[in-house]
Amino acid sequence: MLSKTIAAALNSQVQMEAESSQAYLAMASWADIQPGLQGVCAFFYKQSDEERVHMLKLIAFINERGGFGVVPPLEQPILTFKSLRSAFSEFLKHELKVSNSINDIVHLALSEKDYATHNFLQWYVTEQMEEERLARVLNEKLELIGEDKSGLYLFDRDIMAYRGPEGKGGGGGGRH
Repeated sequence: MLSKTIAAALNSQVQMEAESSQAYLAMASWADIQPGLQGVCAFFYKQSDEERVHMLKLIAFINERGGFGVVPPLEQPILTFKSLRSAFSEFLKHELKVSNSINDIVHLALSEKDYATHNFLQWYVTEQMEEERLARVLNEKLELIGEDKSGLYLFDRDIMAYRGPEGKGGGGGGRH
């Protein structure tokens, strides 16, 4: 059985995952109307889908453990970006915020001796390490490219290869 404190923290994480999904959906939509960013568009659609899966996994765990997984209200995310670099900067900031939140819940679970929740959250810890690495790598690539159009073309073409060895990339909508 989840304590009220752990249930509240997990439901806050549900909200954060839902907000992440919405933020990346907005990034995908923005990229979709930019010339030549079909790869970036597909990347952010895939990121949005992944965050929704993370949210659903949390809700299922909360309910399994005797809590109540709350579907949260969402505020409008940022809809437009000054540049591709600014969109990816927001992506990194968002992933760092999610990691900090997960770490706080892990700490809380340990302090309450809730080892089931601690164990469950280890998947999120590993996932966030991967997401942070990915966001940093992509930001570093964009920093190297600067405003070079051929570099941006190659970045867009190759972005799905950065999803890691498990083939987490692909999918998404967007114009093709």
